[in-house]
Amino acid sequence: MIARLRGKPVGRTADGLLLDVNGVGYLVHATPRAVAKADGAEMTVETYLHVREDALSLYGFSDAEERELFIQLLSVSGIGPKVALAIVSGSAPAELKRAIAREDTARFQAIPGIGKKTAQRVVLELKEKLAGSEYVSVGEKDGVAAHLIAREALVELGYSLVEAEQALAQIDPELPPEERVRRALKAV
Repeated sequence: MIARLRGKPVGRTADGLLLDVNGVGYLVHATPRAVAKADGAEMTVETYLHVREDALSLYGFSDAEERELFIQLLSVSGIGPKVALAIVSGSAPAELKRAIAREDTARFQAIPGIGKKTAQRVVLELKEKLAGSEYVSVGEKDGVAAHLIAREALVELGYSLVEAEQALAQIDPELPPEERVRRALKAV
């Protein structure tokens, strides 16, 4: 398996980048964070080689944590590499793991290509694998509840789930939910 590539980015495609490694060009389907690292200088990309009967596809990530979450998502029934890449591309791995620990299926339903049943399957199957992890600590539960309250308020005001998440990502998580909503509305 090809686990990492170091080379110079020489082009971008709609879903990734072309990485020149000692004269060999690798087409890498990459997350936005991995593509953002491509500034023309030599870079390192964590990779996963997906093998099928008719194709070899290389997927790239900004760090090992993104790659590991991608591999865990592939183990979920009904999740292929394109959907797994879309999930990992949507948010930071820590946020996605927290969503799984909180059983926040709405977070996954907001991703194109994922319906209610698939989102429930992702949460159900990966929650067991993440059991015992520290993604939702006792002190964080109040912050999680405040985030969910603020997000639901923005959705009720007409934001899509993705827009609400993006707006709240820019706001201090220590603020109470009503202040988060107020600042999100001002930012528009």
